Amino acid sequence: MQPAKASKIALLALGVLLSTPSFAQAHLDLQGLHGHVVYVDFWASWCTPCRQSFPWMKALESAYRSQGLSVIAVNLDHDRQDAERFLETFQPNFAVVFDPAGALAQRFKVLGMPTSVLIDREGRVRYQHVGFLVSQRAEYERQVRSLLAEK
Repeated sequence: MQPAKASKIALLALGVLLSTPSFAQAHLDLQGLHGHVVYVDFWASWCTPCRQSFPWMKALESAYRSQGLSVIAVNLDHDRQDAERFLETFQPNFAVVFDPAGALAQRFKVLGMPTSVLIDREGRVRYQHVGFLVSQRAEYERQVRSLLAEK
């Protein structure tokens, strides 16, 4: 299977799972995000680098939402209360969904925490990062800006 086709299939699978009411905090239809750049971040409450990435993602969402960026954080905690405590501390301004069974993590082959996947306006996975390095924030943002610049 070609990488672009596999990426589109993964995005469609994400859309199906996110639109299932028992899975998502709120109904999310990724078909409605076609034409947006989507930053999907897999995280858990116990993940130390996630404590650094959440404030950055919050700023990223604020800075680029009007240009077509959508941030979606996918929580992998088995205990929803752990995730809720984390969210209470960081108060994200972006969508959060819960994946305690790890179905999405398996589909995106998440190898470490956090893992972020950057999807272009056509639904193709263009970048994937395992971990979050403060020293790489400028590079992550450059990648977001480059995808936003593509029309």
